[in-house]
Amino acid sequence: MAKVYWPYFDPEYENLSTRINPPSVSIDNTSCKECTLVKVDSMNKPGILLEVVQVLTDLDLTISKAYISSDGGWFMDVFHVTDQQGNKVTDSKTIDYIEKVLGPKSHASASQNTWPGKRVGVHSLGEHTSIEIIARDRPGLLSEISAVLADLHFNVVAAEAWTHNRRIACVLYVNDNETSRAVDDPERLSAMEEQLNLVLRGCEQEDEKVARTSLSIGSTHVDRRLHQMLFADRDYEAVTKLDGSASLGLGPKITVEHCEEKGYSVISVSCEDRAKLMFDIVCTLTDMQYIVFHATISSNGPHASQEYFIRHKDGCTLDSEGEKERVIKCLEAAIHRRVSEGWSLELCAKDRVGLLSEVTRILREHGLSVTRAGVTTVGEQAVNVFYVRDASGNPVDVKTIEALRGEIGHSMMINFKNKVPSRRWKEEGQAGTGGGWAKTSFFFGNLLEKFLP
Repeated sequence: MAKVYWPYFDPEYENLSTRINPPSVSIDNTSCKECTLVKVDSMNKPGILLEVVQVLTDLDLTISKAYISSDGGWFMDVFHVTDQQGNKVTDSKTIDYIEKVLGPKSHASASQNTWPGKRVGVHSLGEHTSIEIIARDRPGLLSEISAVLADLHFNVVAAEAWTHNRRIACVLYVNDNETSRAVDDPERLSAMEEQLNLVLRGCEQEDEKVARTSLSIGSTHVDRRLHQMLFADRDYEAVTKLDGSASLGLGPKITVEHCEEKGYSVISVSCEDRAKLMFDIVCTLTDMQYIVFHATISSNGPHASQEYFIRHKDGCTLDSEGEKERVIKCLEAAIHRRVSEGWSLELCAKDRVGLLSEVTRILREHGLSVTRAGVTTVGEQAVNVFYVRDASGNPVDVKTIEALRGEIGHSMMINFKNKVPSRRWKEEGQAGTGGGWAKTSFFFGNLLEKFLP
């Protein structure tokens, strides 16, 4: 019987171009007095811009300017970045990490694409089970969800929740209370999913959209997943209530034009600047299957201006008015999802089962609604951040804040901050009490220094 010979394909063939032309990254602290320049050159590939921006924002770095070009199969980026205090990036561990993840060795291991101690967008979680929830929002819903998990002896290791246009998207990472391991018992997971769906079902009586709970064992990038969940839920179709910055004329202004010379659609975004703004926009464009060929990003004080030259992955531009309108609505939604005004509560205490349930129950009993939340665990310490408003959506009364301080301040470290648009803050003359946009989504470094050695 004659032998049949099949052609050999090197399993590393897909990485051949990268090995021949490895990416390079340089950290320049000499060319600019105010910031660090991060320069990235590499072969172009789908999603590379989002990958780079995600790495920088996961390190809580602020991008003040950026220049992107990816025509002709080659990707060239220059980012002007600072740390949370507005200083140059000089920490050697941070610099080494950027060079490792974005440099020549970045393709060697997919596991390297996660900041040590910052998995899934928050601090290290260990083994966990991921729960994703999308539903119609209502006061006390987060409290009901956490109560179900506590009753079933699930410990919430980390969580993040966003609300937008009366919808809530939440990603929770839980483990077993006794073993601190991911829960993989089908019966136990089924019981938990059934009880959560019963809680969520009460939210949907007057809404055509269906609440969903899904389970997975593994990790994902929290911020991107929340964007994907709300985008799939079509939260951008609802009319956003104008308050805060939007009511003052500070809301995002987005235009879509056609560039005849180069055959691109040009998206211009002008809005109040904030942390992770570029990530939110690039994430949304990527998930909508658009490719960014060129971009210019700049911020001048509290104002940000961003311009993207894009095409759809099939090579087409945005020609119809319907397409343009959809992109504008989706980008507006992406910008609004992370913006929270009013009071933020930062709580720190020793981690235990039911802690999240206890805190959210107290907030509910005081008539407060959580508009955004971040929960993480570092060692034995749990750190929770909640953005709250009253049940009617109005700012929280100071008397309520003081009542909360008196009730839970004795058992955990509690800190209150008032978040309002910077321009209105200046008009009201209330400097010195913690106003302005939050620098980042949930940055725990300063708070944890009080508790960790």
